Amino acid sequence: MDQLRPFIGGNWKMNLHLDQARDLARALIENLQQLHHADVVICPAFPYLAQVGVIIAESTIRLGAQDFYHQSNGAFTGEVSLSMLADVGADVVLVGHSERRHVLGESDATVNEKVLAALDADFDVILCVGETGEQRAQNHTEKIICGQLLRGLANVSPEQLSHVTIAYEPVWAIGTGNTATPNDAQNAHQLLRHTLKDQIAQGNAAPAVRIQYGGSVKPDNAVELIACEDVDGFLVGGASLNVDDFSQIVKATVS
Repeated sequence: MDQLRPFIGGNWKMNLHLDQARDLARALIENLQQLHHADVVICPAFPYLAQVGVIIAESTIRLGAQDFYHQSNGAFTGEVSLSMLADVGADVVLVGHSERRHVLGESDATVNEKVLAALDADFDVILCVGETGEQRAQNHTEKIICGQLLRGLANVSPEQLSHVTIAYEPVWAIGTGNTATPNDAQNAHQLLRHTLKDQIAQGNAAPAVRIQYGGSVKPDNAVELIACEDVDGFLVGGASLNVDDFSQIVKATVS
């Protein structure tokens, strides 16, 4: 398979206040300004999307949102629409993150509604899939991650698939002290790519879908992970809050 352009996402989650978010955005622009080999998106908390968006507007760093509501507008107290996100410059959204699924109870049906709404609104989607430690111990990894993939992408056309990135998040390796090996990552990514090819899209659409790895990525494991054939980038959590760590992870994807 031809090497795909790396895609690295920084998910800031519910971290950083305004001054910290601004400072981090400015520092990332400085550190990454000479790097043109990869696509980079950062996903600040909702209150700071507009301010961070202004700072990165003239850079190559894209602005992403951690969540949204699938309806275009209406009486949905506390929710945020895709058109609102577009207003502040976001053009990428995370969907189905493990914390949305396992902490906040989002179902596969909800994930699919969001995927379809985002694609219809011309956003790029990072669809997250991943198994828990219990599911892994029961040898259900393939069933879980491929099932989440198929249900999440239901009714997505081959043309729309070009705007989708998959992020494999082994839930058992996030903040637990356990570490997925490059072999673990490659096996899961290969399963996902085969499922894309065999059950979702024929021809060139499936091989062109980038699959990020998102399980406790750090500077000291990024080089080994990106060397795997089916690892096309990273979705970074904690390490994305540190400018040096995140910059090193981006630089690790230079082929």
